Amino acid sequence: MDVTIYHNPACGTSRNTLALIRHPGIEPTVIEYLKTPPSLEDLTRMIADAGLTVREAIREKGTPYADLGLDNPELSDAELIDAMLAHPILINRPFVITPMGTRLSRPSELVLEILPAEALKGPFTKEDGEVVLDQDGKRVS
Repeated sequence: MDVTIYHNPACGTSRNTLALIRHPGIEPTVIEYLKTPPSLEDLTRMIADAGLTVREAIREKGTPYADLGLDNPELSDAELIDAMLAHPILINRPFVITPMGTRLSRPSELVLEILPAEALKGPFTKEDGEVVLDQDGKRVS
């Protein structure tokens, strides 16, 4: 299965998402977006394909969001995307793209929506100890 993850290895949610993808043996294309940001076209498409607004795709915590005045409601989507491309830390993560769709996987288990059901095998527990999949590979609520 062709899977791409825009990943930040310093982010627990991103690490858990990557582990969920790899759990059934899928080896995704991993793009460390802080080192290799997406193009304008790719970022715009990912946001649209995930069904998000540009503001929903911006990360505020731990970023220059406030310093750049990005909370100004008069800023256009194009201005916000320009800021995200200039400061990739503003791109919320992780975005995951599969043939089944695109998701901003926050929380990490949202990635399960775009992985084939037959790929979900056996138990999976997040770094913090939260159980996501039971022994039968079924999602735990």
